[in-house]
Amino acid sequence: MTNTSSHAALVESWRLLWNGDLSYTDKIIAPDFVAHAAPLTGFGDDTIKGRAALNAWVGGINSVLTGLNFTIEQGPIIDGDFLVVRWRARGTYHGGFPGASANAIGRTITFTGTDTLRIKDGLLAEYWANADSLLFMQQLGVAEVPGAQL
Repeated sequence: MTNTSSHAALVESWRLLWNGDLSYTDKIIAPDFVAHAAPLTGFGDDTIKGRAALNAWVGGINSVLTGLNFTIEQGPIIDGDFLVVRWRARGTYHGGFPGASANAIGRTITFTGTDTLRIKDGLLAEYWANADSLLFMQQLGVAEVPGAQL
């Protein structure tokens, strides 16, 4: 398998993981995995460390948005040990997001983002998330981010 095809396979497995298939975690995620992401709720750590923490994060978003489906719109763009993909996510809001309007339950939520991933020894070792959090919050009817300190 060439580098390009193995990188594309990693991206497809990454997409499936985010779509809720946590069986991919042990297959494609390094044990010392680190994710860098601003927390959507405005509070908490901006890093996620390890496979279990990633699974909790992915499981959390999948519990808030049922039928969540990530599609890759652009990429992977490959630069050495780095992959970049542009994605679109769509799911139905089930409830449970802090500050969301009760009227948002049942609403289809669509948002986009760009993931930068670093590969080490054939596994995804580091991740920088960049999602359109404002669009996500607007669709949920969040008027004020709970716990946010400005």
